[in-house]
Amino acid sequence: MKARIKWIENVAFVAESGSGHALVMDGAPEGGGRNLGPRPMEVVLMGTGGCTAYDVVHILRKSRAPVTDCVVEIDSERAAEDPKVFTKIHFHFIVSGKGLKPAQVERAVHLSAEKYCSASIMLGKTAAITHDFEIRETGNGTEGG
Repeated sequence: MKARIKWIENVAFVAESGSGHALVMDGAPEGGGRNLGPRPMEVVLMGTGGCTAYDVVHILRKSRAPVTDCVVEIDSERAAEDPKVFTKIHFHFIVSGKGLKPAQVERAVHLSAEKYCSASIMLGKTAAITHDFEIRETGNGTEGG
């Protein structure tokens, strides 16, 4: 996997992924930024959420669970001193579908956390990571939550 980060100005950068996608990252105004994009550590957190959400949806679909939507809300804390690593991360999964079984969702969340999500497993080296989930029933199985 490769990436390229190009300095734009002040503390703003364009990050280009090896797969050909780009995003702008910037610092807060008090740090010299113009708030043009997310902070790099926000990107780390969002990427981790994407990684675990991908796993949960993939696992549920593979087991033929009737999942129609998955949202992950993340709360985190960082160390006060440099390096300001993540010290606590909580993932709250909101999984929607028609007739989803709690055991299926719990299994998918657990497998992502313990086996598949390389990003959260890596962050777990410095952070206490917790998970929970809720299931939202959908009417006809096609709309999200």
